Amino acid sequence: MKNENKQYDLIVIGGGPAGMMTSVIAAKDGASVLLLEKNDSLGKKLKLTGGGRCNITNNQINPKDFLEVFGENKKFLFSPFSQFAVKETMNFFEKNGLSLVTEARNRVFPKSQKAVDVFNLLEKLMRKNGVEILTNRQVVKINQSGDDTKIITSIKTKKGEEFFAKNFAIATGGASAPKTGSTGDGFRFLQKLGHTIKKPNPNVVPLKTDSKILHDISGTSWSFCKIRFIQDNKTAFSKTGKILFTHFGLSAPLILNSSYEVKQLLKKGEVFASIDLFPDTEEPDLNRKLWRLFEKNKNKKLKNVLPDFLQKQLANAILQYFPEELANKDINEISKDERKALVKKMKNLKMQITGTLGLEKAVIADGGLVLEEVNFSNMTSKLYSNLYVLGDILNINRPSGGYSLQLCWTTGYVAGKDIKNS
Repeated sequence: MKNENKQYDLIVIGGGPAGMMTSVIAAKDGASVLLLEKNDSLGKKLKLTGGGRCNITNNQINPKDFLEVFGENKKFLFSPFSQFAVKETMNFFEKNGLSLVTEARNRVFPKSQKAVDVFNLLEKLMRKNGVEILTNRQVVKINQSGDDTKIITSIKTKKGEEFFAKNFAIATGGASAPKTGSTGDGFRFLQKLGHTIKKPNPNVVPLKTDSKILHDISGTSWSFCKIRFIQDNKTAFSKTGKILFTHFGLSAPLILNSSYEVKQLLKKGEVFASIDLFPDTEEPDLNRKLWRLFEKNKNKKLKNVLPDFLQKQLANAILQYFPEELANKDINEISKDERKALVKKMKNLKMQITGTLGLEKAVIADGGLVLEEVNFSNMTSKLYSNLYVLGDILNINRPSGGYSLQLCWTTGYVAGKDIKNS
């Protein structure tokens, strides 16, 4: 039951991973905690993360190694990660009954492969430790003291309620995937309070291309390839991994974790991509493999044989780059030059990158509270000593692969632990 007249030790705005972690840790240490969520349920984005499997963290036990992916911003994160990092996160979940498994690229998932199990654990711990949870509560105003002490005194909801506390935490998420409730509310609150906000941009996001042929095989994936990003006829950078062809372009972790660098290139001019479907096989060797397949199928048509070399949809797409009559030729009619041309196309599937999708399709967006305005030793605002700022509200660019959630666990834990000292 809501109690507007009660003064809580902590009010948390936002029921995502950072907000839930802060609530659990503070309440476990004896604080009275109220969590307000504008959606009708908590953890909407958390339940979807990692394709519904929840990539909890990235299994790099040494905090210094982990923080390398944050670039120049790592200097701000040494303090919180010295208090609670990957090892502590994995211990937290496993000690509370959630078995974990480490997969490719050090990504850590619940052994059940269900994101909802991560949510259920956090919700169980909140209720066990007495956290009051109110959903369908959109905060519309954060009130501050009228004197020189500069502290937050209360918040008001869209329903007209006013809640009071000694401390407040903004954990409303960033601006990616707005359908889950991440619509930049926290940015607006902080800006009204006098903080500096950098405009958010989608940074871990699928890429758009000009290739209608590949758009037509939407949903087809290739488990291991190499992609080069080219500008001014020079390879700017390349990466290897899985790729997903979509109705607008390219996706999958390989692409998502290239998108920030590609966006920087696009600011300078045109960018092209070249996909090598067989990065571990040199062109002459690939030609011999295709020749051996052809030798076994001399009287069959190319369009019926090539799917034995590639996935059917991808094979059909490759053939669309050539005259229509080639696909209908019998194998014994295919010339050496035609076979070599097929191999070259598999090793160099080229297209222009025309841009990225927007915030609605972004896995991670940068933007948010500038880091110079945060006390990272306890995650408080430098303008308001009783205001905590957590997770995706911070202007920190990071790749996919568990790094974003770890930022939520770490900042949430550090803030929660600090409440008893406030």
